[in-house]
Amino acid sequence: MIVGDKKNMGATLRRLIAYILKEYKWQCLLVALCILVSTVANIGGTLFMRNLIDDYILPFVNQTQPDLSPLFKALLVMAAVYYTGVFCTWAYNYIMIYVSQGMLKKVRDDLFRHMEHLPIRYFDTKSHGDIMSIYTNDTDTLRQVISQSMPQMLSAVITIVGVFVSMLVLSRPLTLITVVMVVCMVFATRTISSKSGHYFVKQQTDVGSLNGYIEEMMEG
Repeated sequence: MIVGDKKNMGATLRRLIAYILKEYKWQCLLVALCILVSTVANIGGTLFMRNLIDDYILPFVNQTQPDLSPLFKALLVMAAVYYTGVFCTWAYNYIMIYVSQGMLKKVRDDLFRHMEHLPIRYFDTKSHGDIMSIYTNDTDTLRQVISQSMPQMLSAVITIVGVFVSMLVLSRPLTLITVVMVVCMVFATRTISSKSGHYFVKQQTDVGSLNGYIEEMMEG
């Protein structure tokens, strides 16, 4: 069962993305643009720190009356870069709240319409709490994926590409060492996630069963 879930993970993600783009295409494009600008601004600000020290601070060390106007201009540029990144981060998080809440309502509406066509046998074999858990816990987990996991994943991909290119430009030997370490980390992460995925599915199932038990005990 878990193997089947792994094989369908990519198809499920593509289906979810298509499901979101169908309703919020322009919002998602704006979010992607904001994530790109935010990530590039963070990487650019970090790289600019090197030039700031080498070109604007170290030359003033042995000067008695240095002209600080170039330094102030560089600091203003650096502040503008970071401010742009912060603003774009706030913007895409704000938009994703709107998108995730709208998708949460749509998923629940579609789920309700789907359940209206299910046979009576389905409701006889499922407890009321288990069914309600689908509308609450499962859909809220999906909302978290939309509002948090997907933007973080896109941001991480852009960050990795940007940092990797920057490292190649600055130092290839250190880049090689970092790549080896990253491969080890990816292997460890995949090993842990393959085990945790099974327990996450089991957790969601147990939550539904627990809700069903509580519902039956409360109603008597």
